Amino acid sequence: SFMRLSVQTDYALRTLMYLAAHDGQHSIAEIARQYGISKNHLMKVAQRLAAEGFVESIRGRSGGLMLNQPADTINVGQVVRRFEEFGGFVECFDVRGNGCVVTPVCGLRHVLADGIESFLRHLDGFTLADLVGDKAKFRAVWA
Repeated sequence: SFMRLSVQTDYALRTLMYLAAHDGQHSIAEIARQYGISKNHLMKVAQRLAAEGFVESIRGRSGGLMLNQPADTINVGQVVRRFEEFGGFVECFDVRGNGCVVTPVCGLRHVLADGIESFLRHLDGFTLADLVGDKAKFRAVWA
């Protein structure tokens, strides 16, 4: 297996990208259908996106989600930091659950921690608008 973002982070980014490419508000059901992903899973992600202030959740029959701020002000690194849990990346990242005997003399934890920090700093250089690019081309995927 390889390093991968959690499903929550993946769905959060995809939802934000969808909303950035399609102006106005859109239902969770619509977004889930367009991506072919679980509506129930997306509902949890949408709640978190609203709680974190990335989207506004409008209730009711004509409700849905819309971006809470312009796409060029939503930082990709910040989204990933809020959704991703790096504490369990390797056993020694979790001080309480770490049973690795070489931890006191091992340099792996620091190397990995620096790598994750570099990864996040790289993501900090991009906004949601950068991920979507040309909105019309992005929307055309579903046309």
